Amino acid sequence: MIKHPRGPFAAGDQVQLTDPKGRQHRLVLAPGRSFHTHRGALAHDDLIGRPEGSLVTSAGGTAYLAFRPLLADYSISMVRGAAVVYPKDAAQIVGLADIFPGAHVVEAGAGSGALSCWLLRAVGEHGSVTSFERRSDFAEIAAANVERYFGGPHPAWRLIVGELDAAGITGVDRVVLDMLAPWDHAAAAAAMLMPGGLACCYVATVTQLARTVGALREQGNFAEPAAWETLQRGWHVDGLAVRPEHRMVGHTGFLVTARRLADGVVAPPRRRRPSKGAEAAAAEADAAAAEAAGADAAAAADPAHGAYESSGRNGTEADDREG
Repeated sequence: MIKHPRGPFAAGDQVQLTDPKGRQHRLVLAPGRSFHTHRGALAHDDLIGRPEGSLVTSAGGTAYLAFRPLLADYSISMVRGAAVVYPKDAAQIVGLADIFPGAHVVEAGAGSGALSCWLLRAVGEHGSVTSFERRSDFAEIAAANVERYFGGPHPAWRLIVGELDAAGITGVDRVVLDMLAPWDHAAAAAAMLMPGGLACCYVATVTQLARTVGALREQGNFAEPAAWETLQRGWHVDGLAVRPEHRMVGHTGFLVTARRLADGVVAPPRRRRPSKGAEAAAAEADAAAAEAAGADAAAAADPAHGAYESSGRNGTEADDREG
């Protein structure tokens, strides 16, 4: 049974130390050990038994605030094989993909295990997360990171080294695709999901976004996909000096979600009102086509008129060259 650590610090707990400049250090408490920096050592025993939010001082006189790391802190600082899903995107996946307690979720691929931790926290011990990872080296890193965060193997997690399409899994609530080409697995996601389930895809580029949305539309088992990205900007607040931070977490990836339709149901075509620019362009094209059709009709009614205009223009050019 997984228990989230609470109360005073104990041996084996992860602790995040923050110095006066905001720099953070993470360690695992062990009796008799010390944490060393260029500002002096700090004994682990000085932390064990103390409550979270305590202030501890190193031998060099530097004060550190001590907390257990949040999952957002842990996922950013974890050992990486593949790139991690940033907390702002993981929160969107958990929230807008509606990952609920007790849900059965399939994830592909596991990468470094950051998103796996978020999914496992959301489904709880009564749900399940089955993660697929093609690369065995990434799978080893993901397994170590997940077990390090939860303090051991999570009972709701199954990690499979292999391809998603060969899984043969059905009746799941959510499929999360964090992979290079999710459009190649739209059919596999549809086969796994129960009616009303949801597919969520995480992609990095605009071309990947277009191909993913197109594949979900063409697959035929999904309602109209939704696509978006989120930008995170901090704010500096010091009395009346309030302004946005100079740096922000901008584009990290796009998210696409689509609901699974019941078997045999075809979604009605989505009616989209064209933009004003598109309407104006269409009107201009229609006017140009009508004008061209009128000119062709006039030329057909009076062939000599058309011949005269053509020969007259050519004749004028010839005369000018001769002159």
